[in-house]
Amino acid sequence: MVTFQSLGLTDTLLRAVESEGYESPTPVQEQSIPPLLAGRDVLGVAQTGTGKTAAFTLPVLQIMDRDQPRGKRHIRALILSPTRELAAQIDERLGAYSEHMDVRHRVIFGGVNQNPQVRALQRGLDVLVATPGRLLDLVGQGHVDLSKIKFFVLDEADRMLDMGFINDIKKVLRLLPNRRQNLLFSATMPKSIATLAGSFLNDAVMVDVSPKEMTVDRIQQKIMFVRKADKRRLIVKLIKEQKVKCGIVFTRTKHGANRLVKQLDQSHISAAAIHGNKSQGARTKALAGFKNGSIPILVATDIASRGIDVEGITHVFNYDLPNIPESYVHRIGRTARAGRSGVAYAFCDDSESGYLVGIQNLIGMEIPVETQNPFHFEGAIPKPGQKAGEMKNKKSSQNKKSNEDRPRQHGYKGKRGSNSSNNNRGQSRKPRDSKPNNNNRGQTRRKPGEGSGSNGSRNNRNSRGRSNNDSGNNRRQGGHRR
Repeated sequence: MVTFQSLGLTDTLLRAVESEGYESPTPVQEQSIPPLLAGRDVLGVAQTGTGKTAAFTLPVLQIMDRDQPRGKRHIRALILSPTRELAAQIDERLGAYSEHMDVRHRVIFGGVNQNPQVRALQRGLDVLVATPGRLLDLVGQGHVDLSKIKFFVLDEADRMLDMGFINDIKKVLRLLPNRRQNLLFSATMPKSIATLAGSFLNDAVMVDVSPKEMTVDRIQQKIMFVRKADKRRLIVKLIKEQKVKCGIVFTRTKHGANRLVKQLDQSHISAAAIHGNKSQGARTKALAGFKNGSIPILVATDIASRGIDVEGITHVFNYDLPNIPESYVHRIGRTARAGRSGVAYAFCDDSESGYLVGIQNLIGMEIPVETQNPFHFEGAIPKPGQKAGEMKNKKSSQNKKSNEDRPRQHGYKGKRGSNSSNNNRGQSRKPRDSKPNNNNRGQTRRKPGEGSGSNGSRNNRNSRGRSNNDSGNNRRQGGHRR
């Protein structure tokens, strides 16, 4: 039997592992820790919930503890994470594993005041956990020095690319020294991730604990076919009947998450939403309430879900099926952790049958249908021979609506009959002077003494100036906030 001791960990780390209740290493830990201790780069295919945080933090901590530098501390290990929640989770694990070590670590991310983060950086750190945006902000301000990095960890690389961080990752890589040990972990391994890995990993050891190899024996999966309009009544019924005290509901959109929380509240079910549009304070409060049991139901999107690592989650509800099959495995992995069992429900309406086909193709099985569904809808069942695919969107109607709702900008004429100040054709107005206006073709001819050309041009120029100024303000306020 493989043990943490047989992997080569020191007594100091073995004490920390034992205090955390770990009895034996998971497959990703068993395959990753020895090569990392030997100084090799590692490319891992593993999702959260497989123990990969310990797989890369334990060997990094051991090597750093063995080679303590003298004088002021410099950042020697950088762990890059896509979301605030996951970054905070990694930093929390670092604290637990390094309890008996002299190792300073800190997490930095956007959405909060940077001053406490800057003060911690100025005091000196050994390990920095960061999201790309805030990291580059503080690098640009001269608060972060990455020239002495010896370990670089890129976690959840596929989510990084999904969130558009590829250019930020490339910027960070250019700031790192050439000689370092690299680790890349990703839940999936598409061509884009393979290309990214090949750009900075050197003779890496491949560790593959992909979804197809993950054991889901302890998770009781159920699929329920239902009309979209009946999903809310169905989830309320399930939560109340099964007296769910710790469950996560996954939606596809942020707006859908907010709306569902309000609907659950109307049914006297306490819930909180967590997604990318929530402030960091709101996200931290919601997650803390979920962990301490005061909030029994957490409604989340996939982007925010990567940092949700809470023991005791008994139920996972796929209120909306994910359009990426691997996300389904990742979602249901929130339950049945640490040897416990769990239940994973999935709702499928008639627009999501293609998603279900893709999920079942990935996991290599048909999810059992829950026949005791009072809202059962035959029309949502995939047709024989149906291929995996995304749900049909009426793009033309969506684009039309998007155009109608778009703010009036220079060059955009708006809907017919709108009051847009930049589109005066066909409208009558009372000018202020008698100069002819060649730009008002098609407008009602005015009597002498009523035309105005220069004033209209001035107004247009001022309008454009204001528009450009607003754009600049928007850019200045944007920054790197992830």
